[in-house]
Amino acid sequence: MSDLLADAKAELYQADPDDFMPLRQELVARAREAGGSAAAKQIAALRKPTRSAWVVNRLVRSDPEVTERLAALAAELRGAGASLDGGRIRELSAARARLVDELTRQALDDLPAPPAAVREEVTATLDAALADPDVAADLGTLVRAAHWAGFGLGPGGDGTPAPPAPAAKTRKPAPAEPSAERERRHREKIMEAERAVAEADRTADAANAAERKLEDTVRRLEAELAQARQQLAEARRQAYRAESQQQRAGETLSRLRG
Repeated sequence: MSDLLADAKAELYQADPDDFMPLRQELVARAREAGGSAAAKQIAALRKPTRSAWVVNRLVRSDPEVTERLAALAAELRGAGASLDGGRIRELSAARARLVDELTRQALDDLPAPPAAVREEVTATLDAALADPDVAADLGTLVRAAHWAGFGLGPGGDGTPAPPAPAAKTRKPAPAEPSAERERRHREKIMEAERAVAEADRTADAANAAERKLEDTVRRLEAELAQARQQLAEARRQAYRAESQQQRAGETLSRLRG
């Protein structure tokens, strides 16, 4: 049933974000009908992408060469950075800027007047994919735009190798910390990490609950809208029939008077 999930991802993350929620609901139902209850749960958990993330997802899904070009240049950039070849780094940095600019234009080519913020986030995401393998691995199923948190291949991002670090001054070794004190600090760090995890869990649970509540509200409003449209259609039919009856009655009266 893994194909059900893969097919759902392909359809969801290439479709317009405005259609994501009803389409996901349809794909969940489709998976259940096919006997893929586990896949249905995984599909239901897929997150809606922002518009800039969708633009990048659509780009890489419509043109498989995009990921290949990004991966090839990323490998060259890593190799140049490891060798500290300043000339090669500068050359590849220029190639990086050209590729990101080209792919950004390609991604936004058929979108009417995309906002500047979307353009900036698409550029930042493509640039991050060249520097961060995790971002590159998520291309096609991105939920939000990515931003590279590093500083490029050299200080200030200018592509030049970093100078060697100055030799450290010789210092007298600090006296060893008593084992009991080390254990106490270690326990404190564990407790602090546990509190952070618990707080993150609470925040995530609250966010998920809020999202589910809003999704329920959207579904209810969509159902009410559908019902209202049906009522409007029926009212229009009744009005048309009444107008027709009125016209026929008027014609009959005119003939009788004539």
